[in-house]
Amino acid sequence: MSRSGLLLLLALGVPPAATVAPALESQAPEAVQASATFEATLAEGSASPLKPVERLGKLLFFDRELSEPRGQACAVCHGPEAGWTGPELFINLTGSVYEGAVRGRFGNRKPPSSAYATQAPILHLDVPQRARFVGGNFWDGRATGEKLGNPAADQAQGPFLNPVEQNNPSAAAVVAKVCRGRYGDLFRAVYGTGICGDVPHAYDSIALAIAAYEGSREVNAFSSKYDAWLAGRAALTRKERWGLELFEGKARCSNCHTSRPGPGGEPPLFTDYTFDNLGVPRNLLNPWYWQIQFNPEGPFYVDLGLGGFLFTRDEWTPYARANLGKVKVPTLRNVDKRPYPSFVKAYGHNGYFKSLESIVHFYNTRDVLPVCLADVSGVPGVDCWPVPEVGLNLNTREVGNLRLSPQEEHALVAFLGTLSDGYARHEAE
Repeated sequence: MSRSGLLLLLALGVPPAATVAPALESQAPEAVQASATFEATLAEGSASPLKPVERLGKLLFFDRELSEPRGQACAVCHGPEAGWTGPELFINLTGSVYEGAVRGRFGNRKPPSSAYATQAPILHLDVPQRARFVGGNFWDGRATGEKLGNPAADQAQGPFLNPVEQNNPSAAAVVAKVCRGRYGDLFRAVYGTGICGDVPHAYDSIALAIAAYEGSREVNAFSSKYDAWLAGRAALTRKERWGLELFEGKARCSNCHTSRPGPGGEPPLFTDYTFDNLGVPRNLLNPWYWQIQFNPEGPFYVDLGLGGFLFTRDEWTPYARANLGKVKVPTLRNVDKRPYPSFVKAYGHNGYFKSLESIVHFYNTRDVLPVCLADVSGVPGVDCWPVPEVGLNLNTREVGNLRLSPQEEHALVAFLGTLSDGYARHEAE
């Protein structure tokens, strides 16, 4: 982190994550949890309830040896205890982007949930007249699924070689670690004895195994209170029922976060896998602004979302401008799942919002409150809202002025709390 970035964070009264991470390394709960889960999965052997390929994917997901230097497992950024997204309270409270294997290197976006990601279709242009894209993984859809037939598998290959994430020098280095590692025999048993001699095939197989685990019932549990209610095994409170009515009606949430079962009775996914620009402000505590080595624009960086990716594809370049600022509509499953009640989760692609209450209030009042100005006193969310990071292509049909009362906002939040997996297990205990 540059000196200017450090001074900005200190002036705001928040120490940047890079200055405290070394001191907290021995106490990092997400790393400890990843190691414990890895060892437990390794010890299960053939007694595991998972299919062999799913168990292999789980070992890969929780293995801290697959980064350079060691220590960065997928689960460090996608913790099951936090709904398969960022599990570190301090990071969520500030920049919301997670440090990679190399100290001081941070990504540019908040980790999306890796649960229910395998349900996304291959990225495609659904409605040419509206430049409407559907599918893919990552916030900007760049893990299209075209390579491996599954966006979650395409996504799984990205962090291994990203210098601000797991920082491996090559696919061959990742394959070597897996083949020589403690579950190399399982890898060969699943994909064939000669798999380690074919690096491209082996690297694809690693990603496919991770996607298999992400698609398993352990990750896509469909075990929330809402699922139990749909099955007639639970009752929603009056406030939760009111929130559901608002969700599917006045608040327009279900327009993008589909809440009804599919045509074959499939459980609702609470996303249509489209893209939207909601007008989220910049998160000024994001350390990416000071990663000059990887972000030459520094504090002037603007996240262009899906549009930025479309500019890299000749066939989709004509649609890029109409998609500037748009990011993936995330699933709302596990949106309120947390390891303990006071744990802070971050919301939005950049983690600007620190509570469900604040992001719901933003959706309700974005176009009602005036713009915050430097020379006019005001509290964001109370007197004003900061300008959107990208002002083009704002969704004004479903967000901005919902005319919800404070009580209706609270009811929506109460309903969102019913989407956390583990309800049936909790009730049984």
